Amino acid sequence: MKRIILGVFSFLSVSFLAQNQRFSYEYKFVRDSTEKDKSETEIMLLNVFSKGSQFYSKDVFESDSILNAEFKKQSGGFDNHIDLSKFKSKGKVRYQVEKNYPDYSVNFFTNLGSNDYMIQESRKQNWKTLPEKEKIGEFNTQKATCNYAGRTWMAWFTTDIPIQDGPHKFHGLPGLIVKLEDKTKSHIFELKGVTKFDDKEEWKSFKDKERYEPLIVLNDKKYKKIYLDNRADPNKSLRNLLAEGGKFEMKDASGKIMDSNQIMKNREKNQIEANKKNNNLLELDLLK
Repeated sequence: MKRIILGVFSFLSVSFLAQNQRFSYEYKFVRDSTEKDKSETEIMLLNVFSKGSQFYSKDVFESDSILNAEFKKQSGGFDNHIDLSKFKSKGKVRYQVEKNYPDYSVNFFTNLGSNDYMIQESRKQNWKTLPEKEKIGEFNTQKATCNYAGRTWMAWFTTDIPIQDGPHKFHGLPGLIVKLEDKTKSHIFELKGVTKFDDKEEWKSFKDKERYEPLIVLNDKKYKKIYLDNRADPNKSLRNLLAEGGKFEMKDASGKIMDSNQIMKNREKNQIEANKKNNNLLELDLLK
């Protein structure tokens, strides 16, 4: 694959842009609004195809690919015991976003507990284009704003790349979004480069990927209730599993099987602490 870094984008043509490509964004975010000096960074990928686009974490994708390969390797033997204790997961942003062209319908993929969800987005992005212009890298960009998901957003888009798309769920401007940030500057996406795909690269929807449980499809209003329930009670899916006759087990550092009740107590304690710090979600209206 041919890699093109910012600074040499100026020669790109519309015919080139019509082909499969991957845009890389640096995503800086703050989880705890009381500690804005403690930001985290993740590289996010926006893959653009003729059918639509897909947005996800580079580290999470690579980590999950290794995990799935190891799981299949171990489950293919005669021993039913699968040991993934030495596997270290990478990446913090575990959701994926899929936009379908030409109507730009948006689906959000995530998991809560043991369930995988596809959430169909209904909220609209009503952009207001402003006269302000700014040079970002080699791009001539123009500013636009919108209120979305509980935040006020500022985007800088370029018509040099006539793709009406961008990071996360954002789209609908007359060109690719080069930079995007919320008013508090605690969620910032900035374009860092693009990789041209091989023409043989094919679109494969996230909803069609291999799963061990059926994908649950919801609208965003129903998902909000489930999200808040899970945030308040992280053991709900485990209790449902046990009520249906299922089993689960975890081992401590010494390899000893832990008591299931203690596991759930630890999960509740950890969730309470995590909720206190994870109070600055990108989609802030999930908490309101």
